[in-house]
Amino acid sequence: MNLIVDIGNSLLKIAIVEHDEVIEQRTCGHLSDDMVRDILSRYPSLQQSIVASTSVVTSQVADLLRECGLQVLEMTSSVPVPIGNDYLSPETLGVDRLAAAVGAVEVMGHRDCLIVDFGTAITIDLVENGVFRGGNISPGARSRFRALHDYTSRLPMCDVTDEILQLGRTTQQAIEQGVMEGITHEIEGYIRAFSLHNDKLTLIFTGGDANFFVKRIKNAIFAKCDLVLCGLNRILEYNARNI
Repeated sequence: MNLIVDIGNSLLKIAIVEHDEVIEQRTCGHLSDDMVRDILSRYPSLQQSIVASTSVVTSQVADLLRECGLQVLEMTSSVPVPIGNDYLSPETLGVDRLAAAVGAVEVMGHRDCLIVDFGTAITIDLVENGVFRGGNISPGARSRFRALHDYTSRLPMCDVTDEILQLGRTTQQAIEQGVMEGITHEIEGYIRAFSLHNDKLTLIFTGGDANFFVKRIKNAIFAKCDLVLCGLNRILEYNARNI
């Protein structure tokens, strides 16, 4: 049984994984001593953990977990992973992107995958033949809404929506559909471009806003378990003997 801690740009995710199955998952602003001790009281067989972050150093959280008696692996670019990596600057590669690639291989086996992670940023990453090939990064939906609001004088702050319209007929609708459809066409463009070179790609959506785009873009597999958490768990198991 493993404890997975993923510190994102805005929230912290915690998962308890047993035999590759996420049995509990929660999201919070920070990890407290009381929270860790509550988890350990309910899951006394927990012995090891992995901590990964895209925004802050992991040492404080890692130290807290160690003080509570857990063995801890801090995810960095130097940690061995069970897939190949073609990225030219691996030390700058976000651990979330690499973990998602590991998760894709874990979930999908040897199928080639195009992974789209819808978060604060949108990442589009390619995994072929069990190797992370690289990808692109663009602003996420909420980042785009924030930019329209902050860099204009009159446009209101809007948010992601399930509503699908070809044309917005109010300013709010125009902003909502402009952002949502803009992202949709962006991802569809990537799908067409990558499919020209590999027509056997499996399209995987993951991340906090993924569910808003599953019904807008066809043929996507929605990663119901968070792909990053699945990947971090696999990396922890891969390095368990060396913690």
